[in-house]
Amino acid sequence: MNSSTSNTPPPQPTPLTLNGHDILFPSLPYDMAARAEFATSNPQLQRFMQTGTVSKDANRKRVCAEVFGDNYDAIRTLAGSIKQHTLDHLDYYIETFIKQAAVVGAQVHFAIDGAQANAICADIAKRNNCKLCVKSKSMVTEETHLLPALEDVGCQVVETDLGEFIIQLDHDAPSHIVAPMMHKDRTAVGRAFERELGVPYTDDPQQLTQIANRYLRDKYRRADLGISGGNFLVAETGSLVICTNEGNGRLCTSAPPIHVAFVGIEKLIPSFEHLSVFLKLLSRSGTGQPLTVYNHVMTGPRRDHEPDGPQQMHIILVDNGRSEVLKPQTREMLRCIRCGACLNACPVYRQVGGHAYGAVYSGPIGALITPLFQGLGNYSDLPHASSLCGACYEACPVNINIPKYLVQLRRDMVDQGITKLSQRLLYRLWSFSLRHRSTYRLGSFIQKFLFRLMARSSRTQNQIDLYVSHRWLRDVPGPLKGWTSQRDMPVPPVRDFRHWWRQHQRGHES
Repeated sequence: MNSSTSNTPPPQPTPLTLNGHDILFPSLPYDMAARAEFATSNPQLQRFMQTGTVSKDANRKRVCAEVFGDNYDAIRTLAGSIKQHTLDHLDYYIETFIKQAAVVGAQVHFAIDGAQANAICADIAKRNNCKLCVKSKSMVTEETHLLPALEDVGCQVVETDLGEFIIQLDHDAPSHIVAPMMHKDRTAVGRAFERELGVPYTDDPQQLTQIANRYLRDKYRRADLGISGGNFLVAETGSLVICTNEGNGRLCTSAPPIHVAFVGIEKLIPSFEHLSVFLKLLSRSGTGQPLTVYNHVMTGPRRDHEPDGPQQMHIILVDNGRSEVLKPQTREMLRCIRCGACLNACPVYRQVGGHAYGAVYSGPIGALITPLFQGLGNYSDLPHASSLCGACYEACPVNINIPKYLVQLRRDMVDQGITKLSQRLLYRLWSFSLRHRSTYRLGSFIQKFLFRLMARSSRTQNQIDLYVSHRWLRDVPGPLKGWTSQRDMPVPPVRDFRHWWRQHQRGHES
């Protein structure tokens, strides 16, 4: 962390103005290829992913343009600078938050890793003899694998977010940061409810929602432990903020006598003045809404004069690899507010879905932080799971330059000897061929010769498909095999661009 003295307040962040300015337990090292191949050959999954991501990305663009107009880039820059400021002085803001939370009666715990976070929560449940836990959506608890730890001390856990509830019934895992069951449809939900809840099958969305509500209402009444995540922590007041689109978040944090929140240390922001910026961006970036339906600010447990709320409030600040990412060369990655916008915009995520990434966090941001949390050698495929098109950077509401860091991770893999020798030699040869005119022309000639030779061979073997085989290659060996496993490779024309250019120049001269 930053070495600034915690007793001295750091400089304030940029002023608030817009002017001018097993799915989750894969064997390691993880091989992405098999899951990616399964996803790209599954038409139903492809349809679900395309429909879900494209619509959300289109809504984001439309709503942000309508609301922010020409100020959109300015507010993204502002949000990024606020988060960067907080991360640069995280030691100060953590200490401030702990002091203020204690003043209002909340108990703050610090967990160095997922196992310690789970142990703290399990100990709270055990000491208070908790038997039933209702849980709001939390990516950090997915990250720490909390549920088995609570079940080991005799506490049943029920997910109450509708998507997470369905995922739990199917013993599945989330495939999207915001929409965990994007890879399922209502028929799958109907079958899960029929199988697990013993109700007649239906695929009507309203009836399915009512079935879930009836089941969960009883759980809320009987629960003695509530668990949530946290979208933001406000340092100046010791407050926890959660943003949801279902009423389950408030019920989980208010109905049970004990509330435990799992929050990553990077979720801190300085004050409520800064919170308004992120509330404007979070919902619009994630789902295209003007604001999330429920925005809860919890400052300590229930007071004597309040009619509801928990008797105990525990906040577990989770590190779990974040301090390593906090070093200056990667700190920007921790700005992420988990809106999922980069997933919706990413052409790779749209094709392979969330499960192909083999970890809790998927998409472009997952390709960055998972290798750093879990080890670059364990997830060496993820930095390459990107076209570097920049769509994720354009979508990010806190201005994280994701393509830049993906390239940086690729360079780190080479420096650390993680990249295979054969790949390093291939890329060095390719790089050498592009540096000199003679080697570039030689490489182009060899490529054209070999591809056209393969095309002629294919045409001879399959006269019925003469046109297609003449124009395209369906199966290219070697490094390009992955490309042609999902799409065809165009055959180079007889007359290349250089030939056309020479002819074109002669025509002008004459």
